[in-house]
Amino acid sequence: AGLCFLPALAALLYALAGSLDRYLARQMLGTVGLCTLAIGVIWVLMDLQDNLNEFQEAANPGAFLLEYYAVTLPYVFVFVIPFALMLGLLYSLGKLSNSREIIAMIQTGRGVARVIMPLGAVGFFLSVACLMLNYHWAPWGEGYQKALIEYAKSGSASQARNVLYHHEDSGRTWFVGSFPYEYEKGEPLRNVAITLLGEDGRPSARLKAPIVRWNKITRAWTFDDATLLDLRAELMPRFETLETPHVINDWSETPYQIVKPGLNARYLGIPDLRSWLLENRDVEWVNRRTYLTQWHYRWSQPWICLVVVLLAAPLGIVFSRRGAAGGVAIAVILCALMLLCARLTIGLGDAGYLSPALAAWGTNPVSYTHLTLPTKIV
Repeated sequence: AGLCFLPALAALLYALAGSLDRYLARQMLGTVGLCTLAIGVIWVLMDLQDNLNEFQEAANPGAFLLEYYAVTLPYVFVFVIPFALMLGLLYSLGKLSNSREIIAMIQTGRGVARVIMPLGAVGFFLSVACLMLNYHWAPWGEGYQKALIEYAKSGSASQARNVLYHHEDSGRTWFVGSFPYEYEKGEPLRNVAITLLGEDGRPSARLKAPIVRWNKITRAWTFDDATLLDLRAELMPRFETLETPHVINDWSETPYQIVKPGLNARYLGIPDLRSWLLENRDVEWVNRRTYLTQWHYRWSQPWICLVVVLLAAPLGIVFSRRGAAGGVAIAVILCALMLLCARLTIGLGDAGYLSPALAAWGTNPVSYTHLTLPTKIV
């Protein structure tokens, strides 16, 4: 809902701004829009080159491509917009500097900070938009993108594979070979093995089935072609083929609980990460660092747009005859360093060398403090 009202709020702020602020915002938005479109087209062409064979294997390639790129659009926007903002700001500010418009603005009595204020406002709105997309759609779209490619190749999309889940109350241990995305719509779990415990706390039986379904209305589990392995036999385990379908109505586990240990933290939004952390807060053997780092990163990553404005302003505003090409070349180098800083700190947080909060939020100050050196040199 906030994302829907964000353009209206930005338009209201634009209408209330002065003529000079609106002029600067138009100059920047036009260039940033062209840069975003150009980088997005390059990304699409590279993605088509990598996955063209898989796209051709889909039943309806045209409809599949529309769904594929509609799903990945939030992720691509969040990933691309900081770099497009850097390029667009440097180009537009360099152009205004070369035409002496920045000098004219300063001679009206405005300081440099006041001149770039509308640019900071645009960076703030873009950060808020990225934050809203990063809340769920962007990470989910990145994960579902890979699932769609898998669906085009094999006809099924898995949300997770080889998931191990232990239910503390009942003592049942689940192993799911393939966990589908659409399990709530009747898509079955595949290659399921469940270990049951006896009264003495030791494994008593193992239930196996190639296809298992869960009904969200009746909360019943249905096993097709199930076999039961009795582990309590003294000499050797005894197999028993159960009647198909084998229905169990009194198990409290849900697919949402079972799939959590197998979910990739990189593809989870803020609600899913929070739910996962609460579910596993008392589990000692679970590695929570990766999920906690990603939770902090969901909040911190969008604000890189404001860091980009602080970097681009001293680089783009010049009082010499330096061309715009130099600023664009510096922007490319800075974008590569920004991406390196983000990957490095997140990797250190996952490995435990940095605290999750420092690893996630450190991407913004590290990018700024380490990249102001070339700014000062220029």
